[in-house]
Amino acid sequence: MDQTEVRQETLAAEFEQHRPHLRSVAYRMLGSLSEAEDAVQEGWLRLSRSDTSDVANLAGWLTTVVSRVCLDQLRSRKARREDSLEERIPDPVVSESEVHDPEQQALLGDAVGLAMLVVLDQLAPAERLAFVLHDLFAVPYAEIAPVVERSVDATKMLASRGRRRIQGARVVPDADVARQRAVVTAFQAAARDGDFDALLRVLDPDVVLRNSAAEGLLVARGAETVASGAVMFQKLALASRPVLVNGVAGVAVDIDGEPFSLAAFTVVDGRIVEIDIISDRARLRALRG
Repeated sequence: MDQTEVRQETLAAEFEQHRPHLRSVAYRMLGSLSEAEDAVQEGWLRLSRSDTSDVANLAGWLTTVVSRVCLDQLRSRKARREDSLEERIPDPVVSESEVHDPEQQALLGDAVGLAMLVVLDQLAPAERLAFVLHDLFAVPYAEIAPVVERSVDATKMLASRGRRRIQGARVVPDADVARQRAVVTAFQAAARDGDFDALLRVLDPDVVLRNSAAEGLLVARGAETVASGAVMFQKLALASRPVLVNGVAGVAVDIDGEPFSLAAFTVVDGRIVEIDIISDRARLRALRG
């Protein structure tokens, strides 16, 4: 084995050590599991082509590289959305049990839920990058500034704007997953029985339902509106199974062995304040892999 092959093997081994961290960064940046994996792979390609002999902090170097890739993707996505009005719920991390496996836990880290990813998706690309790197991964502003091509002070302002929007819109679910599950079960029972009043008791008056369907993102607001829709889908409650979606109680529905829908419920103070549904079957099949 020549020196080049030895170097590549050593680099590959080092890269694999940092892969979970890089996936976590990219997932928060992009809200897409496939795009996050692509960004991490691009990070490896750039590492394999670069001379990093004088790099003292490889993890920091890789984080910067992957962040640049993510920023380019976010800017490209923003341009596409301005043309197509494309909107959708970010990709979920789904577990069939109430406990994430180690790989999922590493990916989620601070239990970044779909509700938070939805808010992150509303930030400008540079704001999102500055907030994610600084507030979620403690990257110094001086290291973020070159990525967003701003001064350190301007980078601080970007992160601050992102932080204010996150704090103003972020919904923090009840910590006890068992209590979340009890509320979701009560919601399903009320939907199954067509009990409108019982649905209203478990829904927050200002509940928001987002449904990422094949035709686009559909949004319903208010307990009565959401309850009316829940009654229509009462039969699906019989076919659902409990899952964990980005750290919160959720349900998945399969019909004839094919994924039909996936829902995550954000429960605050014993009431459902947000429901995020993916009903685009093609996307569900892709997520299942």
